[in-house]
Amino acid sequence: MSEYAASEMMIAASARELAHARVVFVGIGLPNIACNLAQRTVAPRLELVYEAGVYGAHPSRLPLSIGDPCLVTGATAVVPMPQLFQYYLQGGLIDVGFLGVAQMDRFGNLNTTVIGDYRRPKVRLPGSGGACEIALMCRHVLIIARLSRRTFVEKLDFVTSPGFLAGGDARDRLGDYGQGPTAVITDMGVFRFDAVTREMTLASLHPGCSVEGVQEQVSWPLRVAHDLSVTTAPTSEELRIMREDLDPAGMLRK
Repeated sequence: MSEYAASEMMIAASARELAHARVVFVGIGLPNIACNLAQRTVAPRLELVYEAGVYGAHPSRLPLSIGDPCLVTGATAVVPMPQLFQYYLQGGLIDVGFLGVAQMDRFGNLNTTVIGDYRRPKVRLPGSGGACEIALMCRHVLIIARLSRRTFVEKLDFVTSPGFLAGGDARDRLGDYGQGPTAVITDMGVFRFDAVTREMTLASLHPGCSVEGVQEQVSWPLRVAHDLSVTTAPTSEELRIMREDLDPAGMLRK
């Protein structure tokens, strides 16, 4: 199982970021398979929380949507969505929130609302849903996205979910919220955020990728860590779990 797809590298790298997490707020897609992989490898006590109102989910298969009945299989609790957001999320009980994105800037601010002018957009996206609250209230946030200049932009068309706003201490001035984005996992490498400027910094390159290749897919001058490392490739066991247990049809690994 030495050969792997870029999506499998993203999933494995994302799962490892959850090694010390206890409770994670997760949606459908790559974050979902990453969290389920973490449960089976680095974080066996990880509790999955889904927006539909399911806490402590242990789905018998990967759910097809946020309303898939399999989410309640073996769950600790099923509660109304307002209670989930008010008591668990806004109550500060979620360690990690997992978010996807249509546009993102160098400070980890996210757009999932519109592409183009808000009043006459080229594309109208799903909007926030619970993403803004997740970005604010979870203790840490992980972002997963494929690198593209259309996604990693100099300026967002709309700020749906705050990262570090204008950088520096701008987020801290909001008040007592979560600590913001911790890492951005892409198909070419992993970014983290500078402790002072809060700017995205390339911390790890996936095997076979280059700094120059990453820069081609990012719309601003790339900041690179002095101790840039190479991401550990997916192990045979991680690939087996992804391919045989979690996603045998390859629907999420394409």
